[in-house]
Amino acid sequence: MTATVIDGKAFAANVRSQVAEHVAVLKADHGITPGLAVVLVGEDPASQVYVRSKGKQTVEVGMNSFEHKLDADTSEADLLALIDQLNKDPAVHGILVQLPLPGHLNSDLVINSIDPAKDVDGFHISNVGLLGTGQKSMVPCTPLGCLMMLRDHHGSLSGMNAVVLGRSNIVGKPMAQLLLGDSCTVTIAHSRTKDLPDVVRGADIVVAAVGRPQMVPGDWIKPGATVIDVGINRIDAPEKGEGKTRLVGDVDYDSCAAVAGAITPVPGGVGPMTIACLLANTLTACCRANGLAEPEGLTA
Repeated sequence: MTATVIDGKAFAANVRSQVAEHVAVLKADHGITPGLAVVLVGEDPASQVYVRSKGKQTVEVGMNSFEHKLDADTSEADLLALIDQLNKDPAVHGILVQLPLPGHLNSDLVINSIDPAKDVDGFHISNVGLLGTGQKSMVPCTPLGCLMMLRDHHGSLSGMNAVVLGRSNIVGKPMAQLLLGDSCTVTIAHSRTKDLPDVVRGADIVVAAVGRPQMVPGDWIKPGATVIDVGINRIDAPEKGEGKTRLVGDVDYDSCAAVAGAITPVPGGVGPMTIACLLANTLTACCRANGLAEPEGLTA
């Protein structure tokens, strides 16, 4: 068996196209332009690249992009004052504070200072609680992207056995909640799980989000299962030359692809969906703020 490759780049491009169409309608029919504000504190290179990409894609779908770049030694009071200003700004429908923050800043305090209705990362404690109780919320972008791809591939997920590898607040826990919402039977597995290979072998859907390169081998995968690899890990690649590296996921792609029914590659799988879903969440937040119908197919 050779797995179907779930092309995250193509899927994300389609999501962005749908977002752009909705934005065009909002502008033409209602005179509204969704706005996304991104706050970057410090000069972390990876964060800078990510923020640039977010800004570029925000503008490409027709939204307003507001970037706020603050010095690494910015005080907590100044950061909270900026967030309060963005909360009150009617032109801003989504607010994202790029993580990680410098060590002197309390990330939980900062995230929970964002208006939950504008929390397009879905990290505010109110949105976490709403998601956990099956109510309308802002949903974290990476799990939302995974859910979209699973729904597209399978149609209904009802009754399927799903194993989520990883219990982080950003991916593992919200992913499990979303799968429960689609009537899967869900197991959250982690480093302390007994008989982990056997647990994974019972899954129709495996979502790997542990941050350990190539942790899951093909013999853990049930034949025909769908594997969603959230991991992005950089490892040495001596075959490319001295000091060279390459990106791999949390599953061993070649051995898993030989067994699975469908699989996401790394890179080019889940990664592109994260920013696409950030834009979708901003659109959703804008529609909710203006009492308009939410875009179909772009929410959980």
